[in-house]
Amino acid sequence: MGGPAKPDFRLYLITGGKSASSGELEDALAKALQGGVKAVQLREKQMPAGELLILARRLRELTERHHARLFINDRVDVAVAAGADGVHLGAAGLPPEAAQKAAGGFSPADKRAKDLMIGVSTHSLEDADQARRAGAGFITFGPVFDTPSKRAYGPPLGISKLRQAVRAVDIPVFAIGGIKPGNLKDVISAGAFGVALISGILGADDIEKQAGLFMRALEP
Repeated sequence: MGGPAKPDFRLYLITGGKSASSGELEDALAKALQGGVKAVQLREKQMPAGELLILARRLRELTERHHARLFINDRVDVAVAAGADGVHLGAAGLPPEAAQKAAGGFSPADKRAKDLMIGVSTHSLEDADQARRAGAGFITFGPVFDTPSKRAYGPPLGISKLRQAVRAVDIPVFAIGGIKPGNLKDVISAGAFGVALISGILGADDIEKQAGLFMRALEP
């Protein structure tokens, strides 16, 4: 047993703030993928399961055309049914080991289901350590900087806490929350494996250009 698969991408794009029903979300993601993004998390918590699955399958086709990973937020069943690469869990949600077992149970003959990549959202050093011990393949950690979408999780944790989290766990850490081209160097210098973004790309006037800017900045 080698444990959960580790990410092969450094920019993790998370959906939010776009209208999935109008097709605006798909258009935006297509531009981001054209800009070089290689991993997308579909995070539409209020969408009914049936609609979510339909959208997930369309995004699976889109991401595969661009050789990119697709993750589904929380819904292991939808991830497996859509042929997604992984699932992303909340800090207080289903434990990674349980999610992995459930994925294999939904489709025991499907290798992709058995090898589902599992990410976990964390908002403290305690969360990060718990996710690691529970079997997460990687974590997002934040908010590192202030951002409207993450204010419900408390004040920004800052670079110092990010550095501590990176040192405390032996799995990849993606910094999230207020990441911009201007602070990206500080985040990577703190040891983050990569960055997770929502409005940093999807809120840009030129999504493809902004995605390309981040991708180039993250190149080794």
